[in-house]
Amino acid sequence: MEPITLLSFLIIYFLILIGVSYFTSKGSSDNASFFIANRNSKWYFVAFGMIGTALSGVTFISVPGAVDKSAFGYFQFVLGNAVGFVLIATVLLPLYYRLNIISIYSYLERRLGFWSYKSGAMIFLISRTIGSAFRLYLVAIVLQKFIFDAWNVPFWITIIICLLLIWSYTFKGGLKTIIITDTLQTVFLLSSVVLSIYFIAKSLNLDIAATIETVKTSSYSQIFFWDDFVGNKNHFIKQFLGGLFITIAMTGLDQDLMQKNLSCKNIGEAQKNMLTFTGIFVCINIFFLSVGALLYTFAAAKGIDVKALGTPDHLFPEIALNYLGVVPAIVFMLGLTAATFATTDSALTALTTSFCVDFLGFDKKQDQNSSKLVNIRHYVHIVFSVLIFLVVLIFKLINDDSVVNAIFKAAGYTYGPLLGLFAFGMLTYRNVKDSLVPIICILSPILSFVIDANSLSWFNYSVGFELIIINAAITFLCLLAISNQREKVLKF
Repeated sequence: MEPITLLSFLIIYFLILIGVSYFTSKGSSDNASFFIANRNSKWYFVAFGMIGTALSGVTFISVPGAVDKSAFGYFQFVLGNAVGFVLIATVLLPLYYRLNIISIYSYLERRLGFWSYKSGAMIFLISRTIGSAFRLYLVAIVLQKFIFDAWNVPFWITIIICLLLIWSYTFKGGLKTIIITDTLQTVFLLSSVVLSIYFIAKSLNLDIAATIETVKTSSYSQIFFWDDFVGNKNHFIKQFLGGLFITIAMTGLDQDLMQKNLSCKNIGEAQKNMLTFTGIFVCINIFFLSVGALLYTFAAAKGIDVKALGTPDHLFPEIALNYLGVVPAIVFMLGLTAATFATTDSALTALTTSFCVDFLGFDKKQDQNSSKLVNIRHYVHIVFSVLIFLVVLIFKLINDDSVVNAIFKAAGYTYGPLLGLFAFGMLTYRNVKDSLVPIICILSPILSFVIDANSLSWFNYSVGFELIIINAAITFLCLLAISNQREKVLKF
């Protein structure tokens, strides 16, 4: 497909987003609107928009691509996600609403102390910056290969273009704008995955019944893996528990997704949002896995050398853009762009919010909406855009795996201490020596890395997504070691 055709549709797409940004931020570009959308978001908009934020381009490309190695085993991880979402709705959201906070890390200051609070907020900033860069990298390599390489545009310019487009429709309205733009982008995402299945099935001369049967009887359709708990990273218990705790950490303890929940009018609407989102999330992942099975079936039928593509992440774009025709190519590109940009725009807003509230103390200022603070917020927004740009370039140099694996591997290291901090605060009534907490939050990932690197030689055990549990447990035990019994229990 001609690069200029794809580029034209993407330009139209972003003009629509910029138009939405203009109308949603008109007359309300203050900090309250940017940070929490004036706590006036409709729960059904939040629930639907969160699909695009939670799934991202990683799910869109990397989950189907990973089917070759792990079949439908990823769905075990998704089941753990679902249980994690329910726990977030029933345990964490009530806590956040009782505290009436903008940044969820304020809880750590009230419960454990100043340095615990700053440590938790810093962990989020690092974790979300890395995660967002991974996700943006994924869509950037597709845009680079199928659009910008035709004009010899350097990869770093492609990244700058992506970030400038995101910045253009988020810098003013923030969360209030993103609630609407993410809803729109989720429509593109869901439509794209359903239409992709249709186009692939059509090219294989399959009707609906035959498509379902093809996926069901393929060698990729195995969901549950029970053999070899010690050596198999795909074992059900490892996948399920990894999905459960990664969800609690990457969603429930993540300012990005929780910021959307906190923009709802009350706890009841926030919980309806989370539970509705959970049901849609589980169903849509079945579709993505089915796309993977159909892609590999298509590749086998057409004689496509999958290994020659370099990485499984290239399979979906290769087939969609070179084998299925103009309309499927446009549908794919819009879906991928919507998925990734819905994640990155939301992350930029959350990173800006966390830094402004947790480190610059915007929530403690008398005039939170002064022009001076709004201008500072704009500068912070730009700085995080630059940081994501730099991390994307670094990741391009070192990545040699499917991005979905890289993201959850990184999450195991970065979010583990955050999970340990919140677990200690909520499950114990003990004080900690607050000044030592930052050291523990650095030490825990290092110890986790050592265990992960040597688990096979030391224990004949292969560590998978449960790495985050190991990391959180180390953090928890270290906090326990520097704690003493609280004389008076705080009530939140």
